[in-house]
Amino acid sequence: MFKVKKRKLLLIAGIVWIIAGFNVTRLGIISYKIIDRKWYMYLFSLIIFLIFVSMFYKMTTKHTKRILGYEEYKAVWNFFDKKAYLIMIFMMGGGIGFRAMKIFPNIFIGFFYTGLGLALTYSGLIFIYNFLKYNKLLKKESL
Repeated sequence: MFKVKKRKLLLIAGIVWIIAGFNVTRLGIISYKIIDRKWYMYLFSLIIFLIFVSMFYKMTTKHTKRILGYEEYKAVWNFFDKKAYLIMIFMMGGGIGFRAMKIFPNIFIGFFYTGLGLALTYSGLIFIYNFLKYNKLLKKESL
């Protein structure tokens, strides 16, 4: 009932990552708007982006390879494995909890969330790219 072709898992992963990235970036930009911005904060956002984009790129590669190895139909939630879901729950829970408790100042949320959110969005775009190049990836994987 909730099964889709494995190719669609790449699209679903891309959409989920882009939505998450958009929302995290939005929170960072909101924080940027209410603080006194300095030039170096944008540099910090870039550094955070570069750190997370390299980690997320490895994850997108790993998840794409795993998805390509599936049989033709798989449950819609199988775009992530259990470990990835646990990481996502931990990161979301921590982010929501820390913001609710006001542990981190808006200056931190501004540069950190902007860099993190843009890295998430970029990773979502990689999943969508992999969805579009599915046949080429599948052929490459079978060699």
